[in-house]
Amino acid sequence: MSVLPFTAARRAACRALACILGCVGISLAAAADERPNFLLILADDMGFSDVGAFGGEIATPHLDQLAASGLRMSNFHATPTCSPTRAELLTGVDHHLAGLANMAELITDAQRGKPGYLGYLDEGVLTVAERLSAAGYRTVMSGKWHLGKQAQQDPHRRGFESAFALLEGGHNHFGKPGMPPASLGGANYTENGEPVGIPEQFYSSDYFTDKLLAFLDEGDGRPFFAYLPFTAPHWPLHAPAANTAKYRGRYDAGWEVLRAQRVAKQAELGLLAANAPVQSPQTLRDWDSLGPDQQREQARKMEIYAGMVDRMDWNIGRVVDYLKQTGQFDNTVIIFLSDNGAAPDTLENMARKVPDFPPIDPGAVKDWGGPDSLLSYGPNWAQAATAPRRLYKSVVAEGGLISPLIIHYGGWPRGGEISNTFANARDIAPTLLEMAGVQVAEASGDRLVVRGRSMLPYLAGERQRVHGADDVFGWELFGQRAIRKNQWKLMFVSSPNGSGEWALYNLDEDPGETLDLSRRHPDVFNELLSWWEEYQRRMQIVLEEQVVSPYTAM
Repeated sequence: MSVLPFTAARRAACRALACILGCVGISLAAAADERPNFLLILADDMGFSDVGAFGGEIATPHLDQLAASGLRMSNFHATPTCSPTRAELLTGVDHHLAGLANMAELITDAQRGKPGYLGYLDEGVLTVAERLSAAGYRTVMSGKWHLGKQAQQDPHRRGFESAFALLEGGHNHFGKPGMPPASLGGANYTENGEPVGIPEQFYSSDYFTDKLLAFLDEGDGRPFFAYLPFTAPHWPLHAPAANTAKYRGRYDAGWEVLRAQRVAKQAELGLLAANAPVQSPQTLRDWDSLGPDQQREQARKMEIYAGMVDRMDWNIGRVVDYLKQTGQFDNTVIIFLSDNGAAPDTLENMARKVPDFPPIDPGAVKDWGGPDSLLSYGPNWAQAATAPRRLYKSVVAEGGLISPLIIHYGGWPRGGEISNTFANARDIAPTLLEMAGVQVAEASGDRLVVRGRSMLPYLAGERQRVHGADDVFGWELFGQRAIRKNQWKLMFVSSPNGSGEWALYNLDEDPGETLDLSRRHPDVFNELLSWWEEYQRRMQIVLEEQVVSPYTAM
């Protein structure tokens, strides 16, 4: 692949942006030394309102500063879980076509061997790192991969020139062996494709950032694409004691109070429509139904979770400081998002099913959050983090799909704005490629075309939305399915999270998906159902209903 000069269409889309950036000495010309750098930061299982700039109380000053002068997008959608989103984010291709139609760990017998159900990133689909590397970019990553564990699937073989990677979907954040358990292969780390160990003094967010900064410091004058996928705040809940201590007592009033506070803050910030229904969902357990000891334990879990987000933000600040100190900040596009909605995971079911699973909740509550503890915070805190949207990770309800998105680049026309325009994970790769002057269309040897849409014309102020009003978007995972056109969304969610029937929602009026409009708008219902059938056919989806996030457990 070669770097291409801007086409007439690309020049038209970039004209406003180029004029503004030209005032500060930044160019989007295709020459390697003039193109922007890219820093893509991904949180793991983080809720929509966990960041202060999106309504949260957790201290995230560095993300808040990026949001204040950048663009906040409140209608950005991922997929319901991590590896499908990562596949879309890095390729611009629907995860059903990119090899992650289902998560590797949960592929069923009926799905195994079918197209798209590989459990790793299809080698026939080019990553944004491969495309940018071929175009002269220096490509580096440090963090969670979760797109294949074999040598040929390593990020170093998928376009990253320098890469430190956790291959699995999770680990002990302090590096203690046993998570994942030996029966699942343990935690495996590689550097530039070779197996490596980790130091005795290890904390995931700190070490991932250390490695990324070291890679960046080896720069040779080429523009860079840097990918920093944290494992925080994915369970197990582990945080340095100093970060957790900042939140002691903050959550003693419970998840219902936290939910109300965050929704009120979102409305104050302009992230919610003034008339949006914000009532608590039926899936939220009554805090007062817990005994004092249970309340104390639940509040402690949320304190640790907040400490993880706090520490992640501190590390993001380290990278931003490095860019400023090296004079690269103004010419670096910084994008921050989460891979899915907040996680309702409880560990008891996994412990019953997986041999050698470590003990859950060992020791006194005061010791929780250290390397010997194994905790998740459960569906009720997760529902507070996704409010006013319903449900959470693993479900195609808005709570499972919505992600906070921050895009920062000095001089952009939309700096300081909050946008409610729809966009999704597949749009990131074509956006970066267009900014780099790299052809997005299918290239020789590339089996699949990029299916996302570049956001650049919107970011440059040339368009008022990323996608057209008639564009249709589909989601499916674990047999839970949804199809969306403009404000209308048709969704099927199995019991106990849903009714087990198709339901129709108007998301402009009802972001919490509280009122099924199927009977009132049968024409819309039937149209979207036809679109779903077409999406299922094109994606070659093998429907298997798997309920992986029941709301009933603590």
